[in-house]
Amino acid sequence: MENKNLSTIISENGTIEKKILGLERNIFFVGITSFLTDTTTKMIYAIMPLFLMTLGATKTELSLIEGIAESTASVLKAFSGWWSDKIGKNKPFMIIGYALTAILSPFFSMVTSPLQVLFVRFTERVGKGIRTAPRDSLIAGSAVDNTKGKSFGFHKAMDNSGAILGPLLAFGILSFFPGNYRKVFLFAAIPGLLGLISIIYFVKEASKDKLERLGRITLKDFSPKYYAFLGIIFIFTLGNSTDALLLIKASDIGVQDAFIPIMYLIFNSVSVIFSIPAGILSDKIGRERLIIFGYLLYSFIYFSFGKTHSQTVLVMLFALYGLYSAATDGIQKALVSDLIDKKKRGTGLGLYNCLAGITLLPASVIAGLLYDHVNNSAPFYYGAIMAFIAAMLMLIFYRKGNNIVQ
Repeated sequence: MENKNLSTIISENGTIEKKILGLERNIFFVGITSFLTDTTTKMIYAIMPLFLMTLGATKTELSLIEGIAESTASVLKAFSGWWSDKIGKNKPFMIIGYALTAILSPFFSMVTSPLQVLFVRFTERVGKGIRTAPRDSLIAGSAVDNTKGKSFGFHKAMDNSGAILGPLLAFGILSFFPGNYRKVFLFAAIPGLLGLISIIYFVKEASKDKLERLGRITLKDFSPKYYAFLGIIFIFTLGNSTDALLLIKASDIGVQDAFIPIMYLIFNSVSVIFSIPAGILSDKIGRERLIIFGYLLYSFIYFSFGKTHSQTVLVMLFALYGLYSAATDGIQKALVSDLIDKKKRGTGLGLYNCLAGITLLPASVIAGLLYDHVNNSAPFYYGAIMAFIAAMLMLIFYRKGNNIVQ
């Protein structure tokens, strides 16, 4: 007899798998791993801008550190995605990637200069570069037809649940030990190690048949729609600089240091609430509509970040930022998965993640320079303009009849 919380399902690769709470086993435990790992990374990320300022970093240096770390390591996202398609395995890349984050995170407690932060941050982000595309490929391969949006939505919700707990733990530690950022970095190692255990023992390989494994790949292997969508992602990401500047803006407006992680918590809480419903909705009405909505919402949010000097308005904007995240992050990956052949998902998702990551470098440098040399509103106005342009391009993409063939 089938239990509503535990049932069986035949996955895309033909194997029979148990469902947990209505989700495929792999998707559930990958979500648990992301929850624990993101708890670690967001404990660190929520206070990193303030920590860097204590080390004497400027806004431009802060943006440059984040941009270099994210974008340079993103080259690995394309390579690891291609390699996972080539050998027909995803899990080894996931183990290596999550292990790097778990092991390196506490090293932030030992740094004494912005340059050392860059070195540790870059090396830790290499782990993300290695694991991201194979992980997304495993999620897509473990999901049954017409549930990719829900599956990526669940993963995004779990990811952001860790991003809720992480800043909350950072806030608690700083409340007991005011200004002791290094103690936060040490405690941050614990959930990351638990996440590594989860991926090792509870996630199974969504292997491919030998005949389905990737051979030689060329640019012609992907559709024009795929490349058109990547072009839109490039335009949008040029205005989507590091979130660290949002936290710095909150500090500029007058939010106390101990409460800066709470701003990040608000953003992630809203994203958690709406990520799964947004994914399910995208399965029903199409991914493009939600992405257009998300880009327009981002444009409004960033314009308002540039305009406001009110802490109350700031809280509302962080909440809306969570809604934007729910409507775009997982949905974009689901759309990419729709646009490419299942044999090339790792490669296609890797190229998508690589492009978004690499573009973060010029986006963050531009925003940091605007922040330092114009004013603290200029980078947000710039981001609002780029998001609006991307929304219009996405509307053209949708109206030209880009119907997705599953």
